[in-house]
Amino acid sequence: QSMDRKPKPLFQQNPLVYPIVASSTFRLKSAEEAYQLCEGQPGYLYSRWSNPTVDAAAESIRQMEGAEGTLLFPSGMAAISTSIMCFLKAGDHIVAPQPVYSGTLGILKTTFSKWGLEYTIVDGSSIEEYEKAIKENTKVLYGETPANPTMSILDLEAFGKLGLKYASRDMVTMVDSTFASPYIQQPIKYGIDVAIHSCTKYVGGHSDLTAGALSFKSRQIYERVYQEAKVLGFLALSPFDAFLINRGMKTLSLRMEKHSSNAMAIATFLENHPKVLTVNYSGLPSHPHHEMAKKQMRNFGGMVSFEVKGGKDAGKKVVEGTNVFTLAVSLGGVESLIEHPATMTHTDAFLSREDKKASRITDGLIRLSVGLEDAEELKADLAAALDNLDN
Repeated sequence: QSMDRKPKPLFQQNPLVYPIVASSTFRLKSAEEAYQLCEGQPGYLYSRWSNPTVDAAAESIRQMEGAEGTLLFPSGMAAISTSIMCFLKAGDHIVAPQPVYSGTLGILKTTFSKWGLEYTIVDGSSIEEYEKAIKENTKVLYGETPANPTMSILDLEAFGKLGLKYASRDMVTMVDSTFASPYIQQPIKYGIDVAIHSCTKYVGGHSDLTAGALSFKSRQIYERVYQEAKVLGFLALSPFDAFLINRGMKTLSLRMEKHSSNAMAIATFLENHPKVLTVNYSGLPSHPHHEMAKKQMRNFGGMVSFEVKGGKDAGKKVVEGTNVFTLAVSLGGVESLIEHPATMTHTDAFLSREDKKASRITDGLIRLSVGLEDAEELKADLAAALDNLDN
């Protein structure tokens, strides 16, 4: 997956669709060839290090991100944990946002805290809070935009400049851009060092794979992570999943435009519904970060959240009362999904009451992953579920 390991023609017929190379190891012409591969010469020795199908998928993401290199991992959490692990040691400090994906917060509070890593949680849309939290031992500024599940927006240009201001301290900036996809948003062009994606979501786009991606602004940072992840065995993405990523990337732009137009229609409908208290979608002019989103995003994506009147019981009743929307966790597939964070993805098992309050995750909050179905059918489905609150 190194920048010097881009997929090369391995097949005489040069197939239009890059094939699945399921081999765990590769024939060698000599022992000297193996030695040179171990020394970093481009080529393939062992699929835990690099694989042609995986490299083809990484290259497609790299090009869309505008990155110097991209690495793929077996899941989004594998990518997130690797990105943090490779830049922090015992005694170092990371500044992370609130709200943030519950898995990210969980690993900071459990695994990494046991290793002696320090962390500070700040408002994920406030550059001022990020800077105030920087200490002498701060090595990572971690952002997420749009944020899960409240859709708040981080100013990527200001975040990139903040990282550059402290670059002499060997500090790096990272942004989880999963909710936007590489098509809608490219953090690296704003000076961010590492862009993170759960490819399970929009990149794959069909709810049939798990994978994660890290894309890098510089060759130096890329090589640092590649060498460590290779030794740890974190790069062993299945070639079958990589094949599905290649397929998903071919239609990503088309899908994201439809996701976005459907989500805008749904958000507008919800904003005018009497049983809805608030709607979180950066495409709405009423969103507090609407202008910022317009500046840094090509479109506004397919993720919407909203709060219904009636709290937890009402929220559960709505998510259990839809027919077109499927009750399920995850996001980014062609099918529309609905979930209730308080009882599904952001429960007390993952976040404390204090964390949820700080993240503005209320008991009546509902999250939608708006798919590619007909927008009128989706609106009618939500309307029926909301009307059912009277029964």
